[in-house]
Amino acid sequence: MPALKPTEFTCEITWLGRVADRGAALASEPLEAVELGWAGIEGEEHGGVTRESCSRVKSQHPRGTEIRNVRQLSIVSEEDLALIAAEMGIERLAPGLLGASMAVRGIADFTHLPPSSRLQGESGATLVIDMENRPCVLPGPGIEAEHPGKGKLFKPAAEGRRGVTAWVERPGALRIGDRLRLHVPDQPVWSQLQIARRLRG
Repeated sequence: MPALKPTEFTCEITWLGRVADRGAALASEPLEAVELGWAGIEGEEHGGVTRESCSRVKSQHPRGTEIRNVRQLSIVSEEDLALIAAEMGIERLAPGLLGASMAVRGIADFTHLPPSSRLQGESGATLVIDMENRPCVLPGPGIEAEHPGKGKLFKPAAEGRRGVTAWVERPGALRIGDRLRLHVPDQPVWSQLQIARRLRG
C-alpha cells in the first residue's frame, strides 16, 4: 500500500537560483532552469550527498561531523515572503537575498508542510521536504544593503515563514513556471509529539 498520498495541492515555481560561492555572499543568483542531480542543483554551494553538520543539528552531532545532506535546497513561498516583507515594512523581499534555491506560489502555510512530504514535477523530478528552515541572521547584511535599516528585522519577521529545506529523491529538470504536486505521508500525527517536545524543552 502506498505510504504517500498525492493531493490536489499544487504550486508554481516562480523563481530559481543557486548560491555559487557562500564565502563571497549568501545571496543566490537567479536561474531560468535547474538540473537536479543526486547532490542537488549543479554548482550549488549547499549541494552534495553529504555535508558537515551545523548548529541546526547540534543536539545530535558535534559541529563539523559528516552527515547526510538533507539541506540540498532551500524553498520559500511567495505568500510567506509577502508576510515577511509586510512585517519588515518593505514592498517586496527577493528570494535571492535569502539564499533560496526556489520560490513557489500556491500552497498556504508552506513553511509548515509535513516533513517527508514530496513536491513532484511533471517530469518526475521529486524533492523531499526535510523540515522547516529556521530563520537566522545570515541574510541580514544582504538585506541591509538592498533595504537600509531593515536587515536586523528579517529574523523576527521570518519566524514560522522561512520555508523548508529539501533534498533530491529523483533527479530531473525544473523550470520557472513548472507546477509541483504535493504528496503527503499517509499517517496520523504521533500521539506523543507534544509530550516529547515538552521533555526536551
